[in-house]
Order: sequence, then structure tokens, then C-alpha cells
Amino acid sequence: MRLMNAKLVLAGGLLAASALWALPAGAVDWASVPGKDVNLFYPGQASFEWVLTQTDHSGAPVFKDGKNCAQCHDLPGKSEASKMGDTIVSGKKLEPAPIAGKPGSIVANVKIAKDGDKLSVRLEFPDTPAAGAKMDADNAVKVTMMLDNGKVPEFARMGCWATCHDNLAYMASAQPGQDVTKYIKQSRVKLTRQGGADVKPADELAKLHGEGMELEYWQAKLNPGKPAAAVDGFILDKRAPDATPAVTAEGKLEGGKWVVILSRKLAAPAPYKELAAGKVYTVGFAIHGGFAARRFHWVSFEHSLAIGGGEGDFVVK
Repeated sequence: MRLMNAKLVLAGGLLAASALWALPAGAVDWASVPGKDVNLFYPGQASFEWVLTQTDHSGAPVFKDGKNCAQCHDLPGKSEASKMGDTIVSGKKLEPAPIAGKPGSIVANVKIAKDGDKLSVRLEFPDTPAAGAKMDADNAVKVTMMLDNGKVPEFARMGCWATCHDNLAYMASAQPGQDVTKYIKQSRVKLTRQGGADVKPADELAKLHGEGMELEYWQAKLNPGKPAAAVDGFILDKRAPDATPAVTAEGKLEGGKWVVILSRKLAAPAPYKELAAGKVYTVGFAIHGGFAARRFHWVSFEHSLAIGGGEGDFVVK
């Protein structure tokens, strides 16, 4: 019996060792990477302009005085995301057309690590059934991360709200027949409470583009039992997907939870942001669950990412 047990232990050890050796070079041992629970909530029609308008948002003066969104609403152990999402999704505020059965918030466990010469981002979160009509019938789930290296100062202070304006499609000031996608304020001639209607001339946009004045986004499009589809691109005057993504995506639904991994090489040609040790970046996350599209997602506040050590919400060594 002892001999049999010893053989079983030895066999188990050999199997474990072979599994470890079978890992590709540079692959991440995710079990050893610390994770952070990120709160994402339903934002309704809360726009960049709404955030800055005191008659709409009582925190506008505090924000203008220098306090960032997360510093008020997403403190560790004191996040207001769930409460805010429940209020908005119910139709009590900022949502003129509430969707029955849609959760007000979701929590994703996020891990970020270097994977050889790549940066990889892993998100784990519960699957959510469709609520209401299937807005994007081709994609059950979409997972997105926005990234900036300090070029767009508003993004470091308010995350994805830097791109969410009042005149986008399905927002409060949307104009019939105009399919306006995400943009940053630097691309507009001016902003009003209704957003920015006039886009700067092409030569001015080209100058901003050359200076890196845009946000980078990574996205995985997901359907159960099918390979993930990767999308990436940039946001300046609009959301512009890259024809040949530098980002790769993996995704699997198992036990009622999605595990999604987005990766790209640290070094990538412009206009991709350089990902280098010793620098701090801002990231924000969004999840479209249950075949949702456009603003009918859950979004996070801004988070900091330090590469090569240092201080941040996520620190990659």
C-alpha cells in the first residue's frame, strides 16, 4: 500500500512538472498575480458635460477644484458604484428608458502582468443574462480597456467620461440621424452643455494625432463556445478601430464566469502608446453584457497602472 501511494505521489509530481514545463515561454502564472476587484456600474446618460454642471451634479465644484471621480466615489472599501448603478438603472436618475432586469453594477477581478514582451490584462466576472432586446446580436459580451499615458489629462481624472459626451448616440442631446461615437474634447472647436457639435479641421486633428493626443482601447468580443475576437483602436474625434489589431484576445465562459485576457506587445508602432518601465498610465474598463451595445454597459472609474514597480492601483514588475 505504501509503495502504491508513493507511486501515486511520484506520478502526480511528474504530471505537475510536465504541466509546468508545457507552459509557453513567458506565459503568466496568473495564480501568483495579485488581483483587484474593480467596480463597474451602469452610467445611464451621465456625460462629460453632466459631470461638470453643478445644477446637475453636486460634485462638479469639487471636481473643478481638483478632486478626481474615484477619490469621491470609489474609495477602497467605500465604493458608491453599486448604489449609483442601482439608482440609475432603475430610471430614478439619468435613464429615461430603464431596462427591466438589468443589473445596476458588476464586479470584475482584474490582474495585470508582463507576459514576456507583452502586457496582459486578465478580467474575471460573472456572466449576465440578456435584459431587454439584444442590441448587439453578434456579440454576447464585449470587454474593453481604455489606456492613456498622460496625453489626455481628463482621462486621468475621470476615466471613460473623458470620451462620453452629451451628443453621442443614445445620449440626452443626441441628434436624429447623427451617429456620433466617443471623442475627446480636444477634437472639438468648443463644448457646450450639449457636447461638441463642430469637429476641428482635418489639419488640426492630424497635428493632435501626431502628438499622441488620443486614447487607445483594447476590446474582446465574446460568444460562448467561440474564440474571442480582438479589436483595438483610438479615440480622438471618433472611435476609430485599427484594421490590423496589435491586441490579442482570449475568452472562456466556465461555471457561470467569464475569464478574458487582453494582450499586446510592450513595444508597438505609433500611434499605440509606448508601454515602458518607470511610467504610470491610466486605465478604465467597460463590460457590455447580455448583448448590450453603446452606453448600455457597465463602466469603471479611472485606475492607475505602474509598470516596472512604483505606486498605482495596479503595479506590474
